[in-house]
Amino acid sequence: MTKSTKTASMLERGGFFLYLTILSMLCFIATDMYLPAFKSIESSLSASTTDVAMSLTTFLAGLAFGQLLYGKLVEKWGKRNSLLLGLGLFVISTAIIIVSDNIVMMNIGRFVQAIGVCSASVIWQALVIEKYDEQESQQVLSNIMPLVALSPAVAPLIGAFFLSQWGWQSIFVCLAVLGVLLILLTQLFVAADNPKQIKHDQQQNRPALSFKQMLANPFYVGNVMIFAACSAAFFSYLTLWPAVMDKFGYDATAIGLSFIPQTIMFIVGGYSGKILINKFGSEIALKCQLGLFFISTLLISLVTLVLNMTTIFPLLIIFAFMASANGAIYPIVVNNALQTFKDDAAKAAGLQNFIQISVAFGASSIVAAFASANEKAIGLGILVSSVLVFGAYCVRRLRSWDKMTHSLTMPDPARVALKKHED
Repeated sequence: MTKSTKTASMLERGGFFLYLTILSMLCFIATDMYLPAFKSIESSLSASTTDVAMSLTTFLAGLAFGQLLYGKLVEKWGKRNSLLLGLGLFVISTAIIIVSDNIVMMNIGRFVQAIGVCSASVIWQALVIEKYDEQESQQVLSNIMPLVALSPAVAPLIGAFFLSQWGWQSIFVCLAVLGVLLILLTQLFVAADNPKQIKHDQQQNRPALSFKQMLANPFYVGNVMIFAACSAAFFSYLTLWPAVMDKFGYDATAIGLSFIPQTIMFIVGGYSGKILINKFGSEIALKCQLGLFFISTLLISLVTLVLNMTTIFPLLIIFAFMASANGAIYPIVVNNALQTFKDDAAKAAGLQNFIQISVAFGASSIVAAFASANEKAIGLGILVSSVLVFGAYCVRRLRSWDKMTHSLTMPDPARVALKKHED
């Protein structure tokens, strides 16, 4: 390989990595970038605070629904066509939001926008799994997923800047431009699909796996549930943390700054996890990070449920370590889950993301229902989530669900007596 060819190859790999990174961040940017504009939207569209807040709820609903949609679309149309369809839908719905003159129109646009953005959140993972082998995909995921953690921290800051300069509509103009850019990059980096060839391959080789068949694999389910339950612990904290800080007398600026340590530690955890994987392998790295996760959740439970909190700092520090553990755990379990169905990675990613969003949203809703308990609700939510993580880790070690069923079945006295008689 000549020097120029090697340079071109490195540029192509770097460009593809950048494309995957932006693609993976799009969902979080679309979720969080407009948050500083709530009051401005409320005033501009003559809407109530509840109506504007519903724009986030409808987005989350579309996000959950869309996760299951693109796996089936990829089977029929291929990754490139499905991605172009989703991104096109994202751009069109964002344009509808920009010209909205009432909150109902905006909320409809947000729902459709979420369905469109799901194409990016599902298919970028499939592109990684199908392009690289197991070790390479682990490295790529370990590099990208920590960067994704920057999105919730950076997106509102960018949104606040656009809001102050050009109004709330400019935030969605920025999102639309980003969507158009990703459409162009998709044309460049994702190979063209041939629907007839896809259909022919399905008929000749094997029928597509169903969601039921995927859920019949304990290793896949265990890894997905670790991802979901760790996310649930994270959302249990995020849901009520602003209320806890407000209780201790902190203002909005301090609340915003308090999310910086966990974002940094999530990134640190992701890259430290990569080092552990390179040195000891993914299984040992996962056990180490789960150990850190369980220690952190135990300490959080102790601080919130047993001791009387007089300052926020113990909880803030411990949660930063839990964020570090999550940053390392996510790439490992996601890679494990999707490698299980490498030929159906898009559908497996969609099901995985649907379960993760549903469990995290459920945890957030339950914790929010006990908002008056403040830090105690956080501690209980994280404790329950950690129990789910432990159960999921046990499940991933099973070879089949029958083994679990057998271990949970009460012994039949007659069968035991007969066995003794035979012996």
